[in-house]
Amino acid sequence: MNAQTHSELANFIWDICNLLRGPYKRNEYRKVILPLTVLRRFDCVLADTKDDVLAADRVHASQSENVRRQLLAAAAQRPFYNTSPFDFPRLLDDPDQIAANLNAYIAAYSPNVRDVMERFDFGSQIARLDERRRLFQVIQRFASLDLSPQRVDNMQMGYVFEELIRIGAEQSNEEAGEHFTPREVIRLMVSLLLSPEPDLGKAHIVKTIYDPACGTGGMLTVAEDFLRSHNADARPHLFGQDINNESWAVCRSDMLIKCDNADNIVLGDSFTDDGFRRRSDDTPWTFDYMLANPPFGVEWKQQQNAIKRERDTLAYQGRFGAGLPRINDGSLLFLQHMLSKMQPVAVDGTGGSRIAIVFNGSPLFTGDAGSGESDIRKWIIESDWLEAIIALPDQLFYNTGISTYIWILTNRKEPQRRGKVQLIDAREFYVKMRRSLGDKRNELSPDQIADLTRIHGSFTDGETRPITDEDPITHEPRTRDRVVSKVLDNDDFGYRKITVERPLRLSFAATPERIARVEDQTAFAKLATSKKSPGSAYDAEVAQGEARQQAIRDTLATLADTTGGETVSNRDEFTARLRAAAEAHDVKLSAPERNAVLAALSERDPQADVCQDRNGNDEPDASLRDTESVPLGEDIEDYMAREVRPHVPDAWVDDAKTKTGYEIPLNRHFYVYEPPRPLEAIEADLKTLESEIGQLLAEVTA
Repeated sequence: MNAQTHSELANFIWDICNLLRGPYKRNEYRKVILPLTVLRRFDCVLADTKDDVLAADRVHASQSENVRRQLLAAAAQRPFYNTSPFDFPRLLDDPDQIAANLNAYIAAYSPNVRDVMERFDFGSQIARLDERRRLFQVIQRFASLDLSPQRVDNMQMGYVFEELIRIGAEQSNEEAGEHFTPREVIRLMVSLLLSPEPDLGKAHIVKTIYDPACGTGGMLTVAEDFLRSHNADARPHLFGQDINNESWAVCRSDMLIKCDNADNIVLGDSFTDDGFRRRSDDTPWTFDYMLANPPFGVEWKQQQNAIKRERDTLAYQGRFGAGLPRINDGSLLFLQHMLSKMQPVAVDGTGGSRIAIVFNGSPLFTGDAGSGESDIRKWIIESDWLEAIIALPDQLFYNTGISTYIWILTNRKEPQRRGKVQLIDAREFYVKMRRSLGDKRNELSPDQIADLTRIHGSFTDGETRPITDEDPITHEPRTRDRVVSKVLDNDDFGYRKITVERPLRLSFAATPERIARVEDQTAFAKLATSKKSPGSAYDAEVAQGEARQQAIRDTLATLADTTGGETVSNRDEFTARLRAAAEAHDVKLSAPERNAVLAALSERDPQADVCQDRNGNDEPDASLRDTESVPLGEDIEDYMAREVRPHVPDAWVDDAKTKTGYEIPLNRHFYVYEPPRPLEAIEADLKTLESEIGQLLAEVTA
């Protein structure tokens, strides 16, 4: 069945929604359509062995429950079964009892299927449909739908489920397709992840594949198909976890139908309830390959306490020791979670893991040096785990038109890749879709996926491809060779954020305008306040403070008389004059009082002497403080001599404030300069516009 057919099938299923109008709102249709589609798929899959299962159920009725389950599954030739005499067509034989019979039919499934249906909460929908007299009609329509494996294979059934979830999410005004990655993007991810592997052709090779945000299981399915297409004897073991009930139920159903181990698909939050933390023998779970498309820009506030507790108690022995991203985007938490499940590399080079994950642009550069995001990037790159980043075209996903990126990570890089990161610009690798699906207007062709895999495999700096775009001057299509691959050293992504200080220079004068500022100084104003309750003690403390304020005013008046309002450019000299004026009034200023007076009587003056602390060191001026980003490969002093001191010779670096940061400015590395349009062309356009405007005005005034 081709893509067009599966889309038609999904549309047919959604046409059944016409029967739900009235009892259901549009955003509720999925509560009926999804579980019934899953149930009908189970029904069709078991049709060929239905009689065998019923016979086995009669023969083995006296067996223990565990033995009976094994015998019934063997009769069904599947890891699930149904012992009810009903199927979808037979449910129609008794319209008056269809609700009771449908419930009995579902209850006769094996426990693994019943668990799936419970997650759909389908029992309440049966009662609702029956009450509104719609249940028989809906079952009748589904009974006419052939979802047998002979007509709809597992891959295509996965497409149908994803299409239903996508459309249902759009009708609900939810994050449409939050758990849904286009299949061609998954194929590219899997190809990049698995194509370099030298051992995939070995007979009966066993590989474990894990997705911590598995949704309906699309990534796991494509990875499994890739392995089996290259090695029919390969034995991929699939593992996944998802927090969404519907997506989990669909994924688990798919695993049951394919005879994969459905128990490996866990329902729950991967952060707070990790379903693959430790094995039964208490060893940590690790996987050969990991893939994920975590939701973009989703906050992790609800999991915050548990995540911070793990970070604080386990540090790098846990998952989040490198740092925590900002609360409104948990994408990098998923990556840290996956990195914690990498297999160690043995002495002989075997073992290790490979990871592919889809991000938006935020994890590339969000967060300054010292932030959680920057520290996570630093940890990954300095550990030499980042192999490649591929910039994808926009309008590629169903739920967003923004730019997306595939990150490839591994703890066993090939020798030529060690200490390096490959950046691939695939933003122009797309073909337009004949019909848009949500925000998805572009798609990757099989040839483009193969070409991007070759570019990744060749690992060549400066590799080019002919790219066709629009000429900004003529607006005609043009084809030029563009660099699509860059190979950079790990250090090229690092920088040191230095704090550049300049000396504090102040001049002082006891003028009436400056003396008046003392009244606004917090330390001076607080002298005439009290924390005591109103009463005699309160009044006494306030009066004492007011007397102190007046003594300071008298001191400043004396200072003004003795200095004659002269401007003094040295703080120590002016402080000595202030002290002498205070002694004349038998006043000893406290440090806060002295600082308040100096702050009021001072102004910044680039010609004044530098203020120094008690140790003779120059004091920095916070208002002139600046920061600079210095690449890791460059000496800070050389940078200062070249970029800073020619403009501010007295600047220095506060080494105590220097922080190391990492960012991945992919767009900057692939920037192509576009020269401005020639003045002659601009002038010609202006003259043409003037002529057109003149003609329009002539028509109006004629």
